[in-house]
Amino acid sequence: MIQHPAFKVEPWSVRECRLHMDVLAQTESVFALSNGHIGLRGNLDEGEPHGLPGTYLNSVYELRPLPYAEAGYGYPESGQTVVNVTNGKLIRLLVDDEPFDVRYGTLHEHERVLDFRAGTLTRRVHWSSPADGEVRITSTRLVSFTHRAVAAVHYEVEPVGQPLGVVVQSELVANETLPGMENDPRAAAALQAPLVLEENAAAKTMAVMIHTTRASGLRVAAGMRHHVDGPEGTRIEADGSDDVSRLTVATRLSPGQRLRIVKLFAYGWSAKRSRPAMHDQVVAALAAARLAGWEGLVREQRAFLDDYWAGADVEVEGDAEVQQAVRFGLFHLLQAGARLERRPIPGKGLTGSGYDGHAFWDTESFVLPVLTYTYPRAAADALRWRQSILPKAEDRAEQLGLHGTAFPWRTINGEECSGYWPAGTAAFHINADIADAVTRYVDATEDTAFERDTGVPLLVGTARLWCALGHHDVDGRYRIDGVTGPDEYSAIADNNVYTNLMAQQNLRAAADAATRHTDHAQQLGVGLEEIAMWRDAASAMFVPYDERLGVHAQSEGFTEHAVWDFAATKPEQYPLLLHVPYFDLYRKQVVKQADLVLAMHLRGDAFTAEEKARNFAYYEALTVRDSSLSACTQAVLAAEVGQLDLAYDYLGEAALMDLRDLENNTRDGVHMASLAGAWTALVAGFGGMRARQGRIRFAPRLPSGITRLAFRLRYRGRLLRVDITAGQTSYRLLDGPPLTLEHHGDEFTVGDHAVTRPTPITPDPTERLRQPPGREPIPRHTRLSAPDLGP
Repeated sequence: MIQHPAFKVEPWSVRECRLHMDVLAQTESVFALSNGHIGLRGNLDEGEPHGLPGTYLNSVYELRPLPYAEAGYGYPESGQTVVNVTNGKLIRLLVDDEPFDVRYGTLHEHERVLDFRAGTLTRRVHWSSPADGEVRITSTRLVSFTHRAVAAVHYEVEPVGQPLGVVVQSELVANETLPGMENDPRAAAALQAPLVLEENAAAKTMAVMIHTTRASGLRVAAGMRHHVDGPEGTRIEADGSDDVSRLTVATRLSPGQRLRIVKLFAYGWSAKRSRPAMHDQVVAALAAARLAGWEGLVREQRAFLDDYWAGADVEVEGDAEVQQAVRFGLFHLLQAGARLERRPIPGKGLTGSGYDGHAFWDTESFVLPVLTYTYPRAAADALRWRQSILPKAEDRAEQLGLHGTAFPWRTINGEECSGYWPAGTAAFHINADIADAVTRYVDATEDTAFERDTGVPLLVGTARLWCALGHHDVDGRYRIDGVTGPDEYSAIADNNVYTNLMAQQNLRAAADAATRHTDHAQQLGVGLEEIAMWRDAASAMFVPYDERLGVHAQSEGFTEHAVWDFAATKPEQYPLLLHVPYFDLYRKQVVKQADLVLAMHLRGDAFTAEEKARNFAYYEALTVRDSSLSACTQAVLAAEVGQLDLAYDYLGEAALMDLRDLENNTRDGVHMASLAGAWTALVAGFGGMRARQGRIRFAPRLPSGITRLAFRLRYRGRLLRVDITAGQTSYRLLDGPPLTLEHHGDEFTVGDHAVTRPTPITPDPTERLRQPPGREPIPRHTRLSAPDLGP
């Protein structure tokens, strides 16, 4: 955990008032800018020092071998790793021949601000060189939401107190040296020099560089163009060779004079397009950005975000940290998905190389539920990417001897690249997670064209897999044996409750969609007999229950295992996967992350209120949260069963995962699922929001630390605002026709005028639930001690 708060607590920004070198890599992730296509880590303009340099294009990857000590059928032969492509952020500065480097001279002031409403990262610096050349530097960086291929920097230098010679070098640099690998499977595999130069052309204020990746054969183009505003006599030169293109601007500044440079840079990539076509693509993107100009790009960015926040904002009163954190999370989710255009959302977005840049089930189960109700276009794009990789999922299923589709556990291009076979082969629940995201999106948008063209193929392929995996036993129950559920500490289990219930929903959704879109289903070979088979399997789905304990077993026989010896486990042994053999985890009652509890959230209709309370209490004592995916789900169920203070603690953990670096790996990129989890904990947890089959239900309740919670969401062409206080809850439509809602089971219709209902007071439980020793969430009323970070 960061032992001091690197950031000021503000409602609409993240502000770093001093440069803290010990958390440089973490702040690079926090300050990353992206639009879903381009991702720029928040590296310093001058490039050094850095924690991890990073410029990413969605789905640009390099292949790398996956060696095995012993071969096994179906093991992936190669992995995919996100590539750090050509760096266009670099702007180096020399002051009277002294390079600007924060490690030398005197750093009088240093501030960085990530502005959620402007969509910019601004940096202000006051620095004196070792030779006492004193300057102020201001830079503002953005990755455009309205120009998919474009990023820009406004860079300004002014002398303080005396005339100075100033040289600025704006560069494109490929094949930057990356830090070495760490002994942590969550960290990316570093690839050295993955880009092969094809073209480097520099002239006047413009340059274009084109590379191909060595093994994956992807062509990447980067271009830059500049507008320079300096005093008379300012000289400009352009040159390029090998992996560097450079524009050099030299001038002499007197006090009161400034050198201003606007740098526009653009990217494109393709597996098929020629070098000349890629060259022309980035030149055209730069021309469009030049037409808009810096001021135009800034205006467009603000207008885009104004529209987004009008339908996505969450207001929290009583906890300023959570208020900042939930907006931080919503901003990063938008950055991850705004311009996907049929590309995936990786687990770290485009903020770092953690998890090798792979996409997981996190996207469908944690990120897309938020985007579906705040920026549905992104949810549709992510699911269309899943549709685009259907042929590879079908090939994978065939390789495994199955029918239908077997989507990859982790991937960039659609092929499985997990060397951990209990997940890469047996975590079939990702199929049902994708189906769940499809049905949620269709329910929230009534997008029948999407359901017909994208939903039906995805639902049919995933449903067929469950019929290939499962079977009816002698008692007529439908069993799905030998799978890995969300809890990766319990692998290859029979009848995992989460998997079975989500598969049940998948089968029913496929049957319903195929019935609504008969022609499209028939084109996929679906007939009445197959639909009947899906419905039959769903109705007979086996859900294990331990009558002796009065709880659902996470999977068949789980509650009969020995309980993990938590008392003998030292704090430094967490996460257990890095310190304990997997075989020992598999045969004990210890839970990495919410599994049965996640089933109660996503399939709450399958459990009674009493079952939820008993199940939650039982699994609280077993769950060690060695995954950032867990806290938000535990927050939702804790709120539902009346453990509001505990839910509040879990909310804090999910919301502050990256701003406090709670898992010590924010350096590799922010945790998209946990950032989404802050919204989920607030809206689904304390708002009690559930939506299915054309109806939204709310069961609001607030913990003592939050005095007011208000949020907006989009549903079926409406924009709804919900405002919750301890006394009452107000519902109002800001746009769209009247809508029928439920408030704690009370049905009513809301329109232009607010409808209020009392917010019930939930009494504190007589006993707080127990967690494994040392794995309790940090209480929200406890604040970390911190030094003063200055004004």
